[in-house]
Amino acid sequence: MFDYQSLKSILFKLDPEIAHTLAEFAMRLGNFAPSLLNPIASKCIIADERLSQKIFDVKFLNPVGIAAGFDKNASMIRALCALGFGYVEYGTVTPKPQSGNAKPRLFRHIAEKSLQNAMGFNNDGCVKIAKRASALYPFAIPLGANIGKNKTTSQEKAVDDYIELTKTLSPVCDYLVVNISSPNTPNLRDLQNESFIKELFGACTPLTSKPILLKIAPDMTPKNAVSLCSAAIESGAKGIIATNTTVDYSLVQNPKDFGGISGEVLREKSFKLFDAIAKEFFKTTVLISAGGISTPKEAYRRLKVGASLVQIYTSFIYEGPKIASNINKGILELMNKEGFHTINDVIGADRN
Repeated sequence: MFDYQSLKSILFKLDPEIAHTLAEFAMRLGNFAPSLLNPIASKCIIADERLSQKIFDVKFLNPVGIAAGFDKNASMIRALCALGFGYVEYGTVTPKPQSGNAKPRLFRHIAEKSLQNAMGFNNDGCVKIAKRASALYPFAIPLGANIGKNKTTSQEKAVDDYIELTKTLSPVCDYLVVNISSPNTPNLRDLQNESFIKELFGACTPLTSKPILLKIAPDMTPKNAVSLCSAAIESGAKGIIATNTTVDYSLVQNPKDFGGISGEVLREKSFKLFDAIAKEFFKTTVLISAGGISTPKEAYRRLKVGASLVQIYTSFIYEGPKIASNINKGILELMNKEGFHTINDVIGADRN
């Protein structure tokens, strides 16, 4: 495979969003000529049954997924599969198309291997995205649909947006994720309260046989996060994803005063909140860890404290297209070193 570090030196001279658009264009070529992806898949897909597990009655070939926000419009699924990801979560999808916040809205913190984004759920809208995903679904790997309300939808009407999204996207995904934790839609995080959570899951879970998960922010106290997750699970949530981006701007040297930060600076903040949640809910529900995962060691640490799956985003930008492959290889090496036979033996090993 090409030398990504050399390519990165060129891409990092471009505006971050332009660089992402170019990467998306390259990956979308696989939709028109899937055979072009075969050489990539042969180098990146780690086909080892020890990494596989069944979750939501669906087989995950490995635990490393791409988080929502990278493939907003379900346009890069084939290429991401060829790059070795065990699952793809597309979105965030809103009912109506929206252009997102004003540009520039994506920034690199290179020294910290982190990003700051204020994208604002820019996407093609649920009807167009559902049509695009339907051409693939069911797919070779599981697909998740991350859903959020439109910017113009009032707080009082927010549940209606999630109902529409659940109905439209359920047929073209293996699970759905309620996103009320992005900092880039005004007042969205205000919906992270038990009353709204109960109303939302009470309205949406009867509409689909697909599991619906809750994604939470890293900026909550462990006590509040546990209470919120408990309310979600009691109301029908089948899993928790922790965490989204942070608004703790002290983590980087030269932050903007808006948007959410992701990447290596989020690692410990995300881990601590996930660990607190896993302490309460491991074996109760499916737990997925995201935030600051860039190495096999960190992914393995999340698995051992109770994550069934992990997600990456920013490390893809900094480490390159073999990141999923490298993490999966590293997990297998760590499993061999510690005498674990399957991924299920690893998950929650530190909780026992």
